[in-house]
Amino acid sequence: MDHSIGELALRVGVTVKSVRYYSDLGLLPSWRTASGHRRFDEDAVDRLELIRRLRALGIDVPTVQAVLTGERTLSDVATAHAEALAVQIRTLQLRQTALRLVAQHPEEIAVMDTLTQTGAQRQALVTDFLDAVIGDDPELGGIRQTLSPELPDDATDHQLGAWLELSALMRDDTFRTTVRQMVADYRADAFRPDVVSTLRQRVGPALEAAVDPASPEAGALIGEITKDYAARVGRPADDELRTQLINLLGTAGDPRWHRYLQLLAAVNGWDAPEPLLPIYHWTREALQHAG
Repeated sequence: MDHSIGELALRVGVTVKSVRYYSDLGLLPSWRTASGHRRFDEDAVDRLELIRRLRALGIDVPTVQAVLTGERTLSDVATAHAEALAVQIRTLQLRQTALRLVAQHPEEIAVMDTLTQTGAQRQALVTDFLDAVIGDDPELGGIRQTLSPELPDDATDHQLGAWLELSALMRDDTFRTTVRQMVADYRADAFRPDVVSTLRQRVGPALEAAVDPASPEAGALIGEITKDYAARVGRPADDELRTQLINLLGTAGDPRWHRYLQLLAAVNGWDAPEPLLPIYHWTREALQHAG
């Protein structure tokens, strides 16, 4: 059974113009009658149905042609197209969230470029920041991973707002200098996690009890902390060591660093970090009074 161009178009539910277009491309084999009219066999119905369905899914004509000629399988094309659509959907979701944020804070319209960065652009910023402050030392690979923000594809307004502030911090040269110094202190074994743990355990209760950092009680506590730290680093517990601790705590107590950790947790969907700033500030003040 053969069909005219009009019959084929009606049967599949497309326009005559579309049938003519696909036929001219060679996607629908046909022949002409003596009077010059195109005729299509029954196979053309199935081919046109496939073309219509693939085009309805947004697959371009060259790809449709590759499927019909056997250059690509339908499965491969569908998989690739689904992955491409997933990227588009994620991008649109991010834009939607960005627009909601701007709707709430119109003054932020100037940062729309930051809000709509691609995943590759965000990763490039994170990599540049971590390269600048940590480098590629394999011994610090775990720390580098811990400090890496990863904005999810379905980011909430809160996460997107956190990313906006975080990206500004990562670009801040003075903040980068602070973090580099913190990393140098860590590498020099001057301010390791066990020091932080000691301060948390010893100074935390003093803070809760509202002990005055200038009081004799605080002085005795700081004396013990300084003595323990001196033993750990193999140095005398003198004024020079106290000055070093004051400087270390000044760097580690930079409010921007603690804000970075808060924003990092927000972006990554982690629990909020423990607030260590009050402990660092109290210890620093007590050290200054003890000197």
